[in-house]
Amino acid sequence: MGRVHRKFLPGSKIYACSNCRTHLTNYEDIVSKSFQGRTGRAYLFNTVVNITFGPVEDRVLTTGLHKVQDIYCNCCDEYLGWKYEEAFEQSQKYKEGKSVLEKARMTREEWGIPMDQEFDSIPRSP
Repeated sequence: MGRVHRKFLPGSKIYACSNCRTHLTNYEDIVSKSFQGRTGRAYLFNTVVNITFGPVEDRVLTTGLHKVQDIYCNCCDEYLGWKYEEAFEQSQKYKEGKSVLEKARMTREEWGIPMDQEFDSIPRSP
């Protein structure tokens, strides 16, 4: 097997793979927190790094038919969510090229903050 190259993201609001803690994305890249995945709540992100893709397939989701690819952590191969390749309905086109990560598959790289508490609800230190 070849060497795995991982990108490390700057900042303090990093989402990482819950299995191996490889950086995936950051809080600023959230588009929506209103998605449902296989394991429950999921977030839509503009950009995700350190991932590999499954084959493109047609999938009927809550909002209709889409071409999607499952995404996996490039370090531990854990299933993370999916990427929208194509939306067939005009109202869903904004999803194209974006990725959905399942909340249960992510952890935070900011110690002491449980995943069920939102970053924006955490009091800031003076």
